[in-house]
Amino acid sequence: MERVRFARTFREQMKGLMGERRERFDYALVFDRDRERLEGSSIHMLFVSFPIDVLFLNEKREVVDVVNGLKPWTLYYQPRQPARYIVELPEGKGGKVKEGDQLTW
Repeated sequence: MERVRFARTFREQMKGLMGERRERFDYALVFDRDRERLEGSSIHMLFVSFPIDVLFLNEKREVVDVVNGLKPWTLYYQPRQPARYIVELPEGKGGKVKEGDQLTW
């Protein structure tokens, strides 16, 4: 993915993709949770009307969980392992990424 946006502020992190239109979502949206943890790295898909791919990364930016096609309106998803970074991608863009891969941006 060539375009990357960072959800840096509390407001940006709370909003995420809520209300975004599928045709405008052509970038990777990165959330930094400040430290590696399990509970604090969960996500929801409330008010997101299209499926997305989600990557969860540890402190070293190694992928610890991959979700392809997370459905709209999913109430809660918690990664299988603690994560610091969450990367939300347009559906189909995370397909070749697998656990253990290391990402850079």
